[in-house]
Formats: sequence, structure tokens, C-alpha cells
Amino acid sequence: MGVSVSSRKKVIVRKFSRDWQSGYVDPQGFAHHGKLELLDMTGKVLAMALEEVKMVCFVREFLTGDATDPERLLRRSFSSRPRTAGLWLRMRLRDGEELEGLASNDVSLLEPEGVQFAPPDMRSNTQRIFVPRTALQSLEIVAVIHPSTRRKLDTAEQERLFAS
Repeated sequence: MGVSVSSRKKVIVRKFSRDWQSGYVDPQGFAHHGKLELLDMTGKVLAMALEEVKMVCFVREFLTGDATDPERLLRRSFSSRPRTAGLWLRMRLRDGEELEGLASNDVSLLEPEGVQFAPPDMRSNTQRIFVPRTALQSLEIVAVIHPSTRRKLDTAEQERLFAS
């Protein structure tokens, strides 16, 4: 994995076995050929089978004081319609857990190894989540959220009203 440590991202890997592993991944190529490459906290490179992985949470900080929920994913669904542009996804994982997120509306959704998205609460410790395709029972696109054009329309309307 010839990537420097400074270019790696902090992650918490949650497994279906209910345990988790913290470490670093290359954000561009951490999952391939059914494996997840993780540089653990001791500097050892681990190749984990994606079928064992429930989700990979890209985190701001490693919260070592919380042994049960280090990713601090407080909300797993949106309380209202997201405001940011993208695809509002709803997923059911193999263990029955439901999770929502906002994915980019581009070809990244077609990645063969899994789906990457922003969680409902962007203020939490988790900034992005990757769910391997092998962890999914179902995936639903709830809505396509388009970029807001209201401000542009309001500005154009004001210019028309005050034109001499």
C-alpha cells in the first residue's frame, strides 16, 4: 500500500461480529477484490474480508474513551428531507439494521465494492460511511435532492421589480 500515513483517513471498521477496529485507510483504494486494507493503530496492515465488514465510518477523531460506540453515530435516519444535493438512500443491512444517508449523484454509486455516503447527522464524529455491497440486504433511493435554485429565482425577480 504505498500511500503515506498523512494521506490516510481515520476510520472505525464495524464488523457483523459486533467488534470493531480503528485505523487508517487510503481514501481512494481501501476496498478491492473483496478485501479492505486497513493500517491498524500499531502500524500493521490488515486485509479484512468485506463480507465480515458491516460499515466503515470515516471519523474526525478516535474516541478511545467510548468502547461501545467510537464512531458516535447518533442518528441513523434523517428527521426531515435533506437540504444538500444528492441521492437520499435508505439501506437495510444483513443484520436488519436500517441506515440512511446522502450519496453523490454520480457514477460513484456504481462502485463494485460498496456504497459511500454522508450520514444524517454531519455534526457527529462520523463524516462519511462506506457500506460493502455484501453487507446490504436492500438499498432504496428515497429521493433525488436537487441543488437549490430558489435564491437565483429570488434575485432575478428582485432585479425585474426594481428595473427602471
